[in-house]
Amino acid sequence: MTLQDSPPETASTPTTPAVKAGPVIALLVIAAFVVILNETVMGVALTPIMEDLGVTAATGQWLTTGFLLTMAVVIPLTGFLLERFPLRNVFFAAMILFSTGTLIGALAPTFEVLLAGRIVQASGTAIMMPLLFTTVLTIVPASHRGRMMGVITIVIAVAPAVGPTVSGLILSIATWHFLFWSVLPIALIALALGAVWVRNVTKTRPDARFDVLSVVLSAVGFGGLIFGLSSIGEAAAGEAPVPIWIPLVVGSVSLVAFVLRQLQLQKVDGALLDLRTFQSKTFSLAVVLVVIVMASLFGSLILLPIYLQQVLGLNVLSVGLMLLPGGVLMGVMAPFVGNAFDRFGPTPLVIPGMVIAAGSLWGMATFDAGTTVGWVIAVHLGLNLGLGLVFTPLLTSALGSLPPRLYPYGSATVGTMQQVAGAAGTALFVTLMSVTAAAALAEGTDQVAATAAGVHTAFFVGAVLASAAVPLALFVRKPADMVESGNAPVH
Repeated sequence: MTLQDSPPETASTPTTPAVKAGPVIALLVIAAFVVILNETVMGVALTPIMEDLGVTAATGQWLTTGFLLTMAVVIPLTGFLLERFPLRNVFFAAMILFSTGTLIGALAPTFEVLLAGRIVQASGTAIMMPLLFTTVLTIVPASHRGRMMGVITIVIAVAPAVGPTVSGLILSIATWHFLFWSVLPIALIALALGAVWVRNVTKTRPDARFDVLSVVLSAVGFGGLIFGLSSIGEAAAGEAPVPIWIPLVVGSVSLVAFVLRQLQLQKVDGALLDLRTFQSKTFSLAVVLVVIVMASLFGSLILLPIYLQQVLGLNVLSVGLMLLPGGVLMGVMAPFVGNAFDRFGPTPLVIPGMVIAAGSLWGMATFDAGTTVGWVIAVHLGLNLGLGLVFTPLLTSALGSLPPRLYPYGSATVGTMQQVAGAAGTALFVTLMSVTAAAALAEGTDQVAATAAGVHTAFFVGAVLASAAVPLALFVRKPADMVESGNAPVH
């Protein structure tokens, strides 16, 4: 019997019904939005930081790469943390880490200190999303999860999308230090409100094992994979710090060892990341689609600014403002998509969403040096419309198909795969663009036309992959407990 066929378990704690879900979820969503926003704000700020601190682009890129690496290392640990420690403790740890890292970044006099601040920030960020997922799954009735997961979609998809816009607006009136100073008060307010609203709603296991070998294999495996994927673009330009095959091979081998170790430990409920989540067909299928969707989102987020600046010649602020409508659209539609999921299930949303997303990538494959700004905005809106229809149903179906005892591990697995997918999408799009552009330059094409050719190739391959994933959307189903749930409504 698979987990998908198993009857849903009872609430994970007897205190759950008494929890007022509204204020808690609102606080966690705001806190998560702020911390995830920081994942993409550094891209636009890289140039002024390089000039101010006197570092090269290869060195400055570590502000993003280091952030991603830390996320990849910490997220797999969150399943254990949420099972071993009370939810309030985990929340405070996450927000204190994030706030401390933000303060270090705001005061940073050198690049090394700034990088240290980003790493501390990322440690808190990595904990927040699994914590938010687990809380929603625990205190929100199954029949209302679509609505709440729709709100969470704003964090997952919109925060990274509006990061460059927020960064561009702040940098147009202040120095890069204010990217940190503007966030710090919000983080501290969330920390203070958490003392009032956040309650321990999950069941803990004081005897949960902490397997050091699993931690090492996880760090080397996921960290090596993310580092290798993130370095592919630099390798194509001849700037990679080490041959990319080294971290990719080391990461892959360590990851295989990590999986084998977890399969062994989960027999005695001692796994760092319990992989029995994949016994659910709904979870497995939804995670595959989430990986494809996240790769498309982050690939386009990294490529569109390059295209708009280097091919169409727009400035940073204009680029940020052009990408803003897509992020706003996804944020506005997320609650409506969640309500539609609760009423109709994932099928009427995921199928058209995947088709629209794939069609939009085909539209982006038409971009060249003569493309109008209006067409770029329209196609970008289409991509965000498609992804907006897909995110909430996939995440809700995936996590809702698990029994409560596996919520923390399901949340950690989804978070980890999102990071890997984001790095893979970025690496794929940037590499295809770089290789194609280099070949065009070698044939005597000018820089603008060569970059446009590279962008075309990257989006063409992305469109092919997204189109190939469309048939998978036909098999996504709503978990049985969401269909039959008779739980009380959300407070």
